[in-house]
Order: sequence, then structure tokens, then C-alpha cells
Amino acid sequence: MTKELWLNLPVKKIPNSKAFFKTIGFSFDEEREREDMAAMKVGEKKVPVMLITENTFKNVIQHNITDTSKSSEMMISFDAESREEVDEIAQKVEKAGGTVFSKPSEIQGWMYGCAFTDLDGHRWNVLYMDMSKMSES
Repeated sequence: MTKELWLNLPVKKIPNSKAFFKTIGFSFDEEREREDMAAMKVGEKKVPVMLITENTFKNVIQHNITDTSKSSEMMISFDAESREEVDEIAQKVEKAGGTVFSKPSEIQGWMYGCAFTDLDGHRWNVLYMDMSKMSES
């Protein structure tokens, strides 16, 4: 049945979004890139997040795009190797022009994370999870 999962995310300007995500540590599959689309690779399994210009995205979905200044349709979460990496990512996000709307902090005694918006207002969550402390909370 399912062979691969990928996410499609509308962006205003591919070069700006690529620069933002490269700054915070993501890489791209240059072979899958077009003028209106870039394939960001996420995690060990290299799950693609397709950054697609808003016009192309709107044509594909045949629907309006969410106004990220007013609402969110989803939050994309990814893990970090350590608390320090969470802190580093938060700093890189701000340096790259994003907004950390939830500063790095401990969550439920076994997670440490922060949440941010990218240049187009999409919400992201990065978490370090200490599974050895999970049962304590």
C-alpha cells in the first residue's frame, strides 16, 4: 500500500524558504527541484517536505490556502538529539528570520522543546525526548 510519505507546504519564495531551512540544518534533494518546487529532506528516513510556490500549490489543491497569520492547519514536529540541539535550532530559527513563539523549555518532565514559525508562518515543533524519564511523569 503506502510506500512513501511526503508533505506539501506552500511558500511565497522558494529561494528564501530554502535559505531559511538550510540555516536551521535541513538539506535538499536538488534532483527533485524545479522553479516552483524544492524537496527538503527531513530525518534519517529523509521524508520529503515539498516546498511549493503558493500559486502552484493552490492550483494543485483546487482550494484556498490557509492564511497562517490567522490560523494553522497543522504543526510539523521533528526530534532533536539533545536539549542543546533544541537550543541551537531556536537560535538558528531567529537568526534566519523565523519566530520562536514557544521558547525552549521542559515539557511534562521528559521532553524539552520549542516551537517556531518559518518565513511563511507555518508552525514547527522540535523536541528532545528522554524516554528513560517518560514513565516518571
